[in-house]
Amino acid sequence: MNQNKNPNIEKMVVFRQKQIRRLLHNGEWYFSVIDVVEVLSNSETPKRYWSDLKRKLIQESGADQPYDKIVRLKLPAEDDRLRETDCADTETLFRVIQSIPSPRAEPFKRWLAKVGYERVQEIENPELATKRTRTLYKLKGYPDDWIEKRMRGIAIREELTDEWQSRGAQEQKDYEILTAEISKSTFGISPSEYKDLKGLKRENLRDHMDDFELIFTMLGERSTTEIHRNENSSGMTKLKSDAKAGGEIAGMARKKLEKRLGRSVISKENYLPNKKVTKVLKD
Repeated sequence: MNQNKNPNIEKMVVFRQKQIRRLLHNGEWYFSVIDVVEVLSNSETPKRYWSDLKRKLIQESGADQPYDKIVRLKLPAEDDRLRETDCADTETLFRVIQSIPSPRAEPFKRWLAKVGYERVQEIENPELATKRTRTLYKLKGYPDDWIEKRMRGIAIREELTDEWQSRGAQEQKDYEILTAEISKSTFGISPSEYKDLKGLKRENLRDHMDDFELIFTMLGERSTTEIHRNENSSGMTKLKSDAKAGGEIAGMARKKLEKRLGRSVISKENYLPNKKVTKVLKD
């Protein structure tokens, strides 16, 4: 997976079973400060904790305080909408961590340093990112045949978003609109409705799809990519029309299979309903 293609790539990392949102911004990983505060402080109100901590940092004497380097970036919230949240790069985050009394501080610093180091390696050798993604899925308990489909789906998705970016859909909101168009034509429901069906919140929808769901998702997106290229599409109106057409191709194939099987391939089940991530990255 080549992470240099898109200037803003959303990822989720895990520290001791706690999810931490991050975004690739200007070539650097920026982490959600609220998520880090929640992990370290174990506070039930991390937003309030961070608000109080910010006031403390502002009151401290000395120039070049860490709060000066915190930026507001859009990250997915619990309602799946992109919302601005305080984010910090690795260096700034280290300084924030020093202000939080927590027994988890040192293990978290080691984990954060490892995440940053792995990012540098992945920039130099993109194959390492693919290998690491495979390892993460294996640690979560996914079988090899599912992982192969998921990895192929990631590659197909990247091809599609590259086309969108080069053809006039450069905003995350545009990507969401086009993705929803493919999903509605393929499955009859939008991604957010699909997540509701499976009882998901912040989890990645595709990580909870079974084989058929992944296959039809790939078919819809790959068909859309090829239509874009074949018709040299440009602009959101045409891209949206292509997305609908690509999704309809996958949707027709899905309906034919369902008719033959006598059942729906759209599942309410999570792919790993009874398994949890025990440890993704070593402290």
